[in-house]
Amino acid sequence: MAEREKKLLHGGEKKESSAQTCKAKNNASFYSNYYVTWGFDHALTVNHETELQLTLDKISGSGFESKWRYGSGFFHIRMKVPDKDSTGVLTTFYLTSRSIHHDELDFEFLGNNTSPYTLQTNVFANGEGGREQRIHLWFDPTKDFHSYKILWNHYQIVFYVDDYPIRVFQKNQKNGTSYPSQPMQIEGSLWNDQGWASGGKKTDWTQAPFKAYFQRFNMDGCVLHDYEVEKCYSSKFWWNRKEFWKLNPSDQKAYDNVRTKYMYYDYCSDKTRYPKPPPECRSY
Repeated sequence: MAEREKKLLHGGEKKESSAQTCKAKNNASFYSNYYVTWGFDHALTVNHETELQLTLDKISGSGFESKWRYGSGFFHIRMKVPDKDSTGVLTTFYLTSRSIHHDELDFEFLGNNTSPYTLQTNVFANGEGGREQRIHLWFDPTKDFHSYKILWNHYQIVFYVDDYPIRVFQKNQKNGTSYPSQPMQIEGSLWNDQGWASGGKKTDWTQAPFKAYFQRFNMDGCVLHDYEVEKCYSSKFWWNRKEFWKLNPSDQKAYDNVRTKYMYYDYCSDKTRYPKPPPECRSY
């Protein structure tokens, strides 16, 4: 990232303790923590299984998921999304529960044919979604790998791009906001949805095959083999420590700058969809 952008996002301040300071080594095989769930002939591991390539064509895309469910953690993937004209092509990384009233935390790249590239996030809690936010990225995500991370503890959820917070969803039961608290698995995929994802524009299949690449398959999460999610709130897990209950001042400044400079859609500001703002929006 250019030095100018670093200063813009963090204001040139010295960083305090934050989620991005605790990183696991990037040496895990894909198959140590994940497996392919569909489009098996459109998924390929390379570089001693430390990188996964997903391919999308007119026949199929592909997807994968974690072997275990988690009740909290700091979830991290590195991605390089399809280049060319990828209109209607979705590249995703997300957490989701297997339940009727499900919880979900989404990173969704909405394919594009030019810069700036759009990244959408969404939060589902107790089956209720519709919390989309969209930003224009300050770099080209097709040219190189970048990190996409989700911090999830009992107090807040933070979405990061590289080391910069782009979204915060805080727990606040007092205002009636549901908060994701069900065991969730990690999933990723490359697929086509040219209607919803492209604003009605059609995918140019002459550009296929489309390829997305994933790295960094280590885990920093509390594994659950039952539904007793409370055990994952323990302070023995570093992401549950008090310093991660809210953003530190440096990250707060970076987050405010992302919202000001790069966010172009926020459901909280969409009065057509929500004449009465959802409860979590009223503290904005």
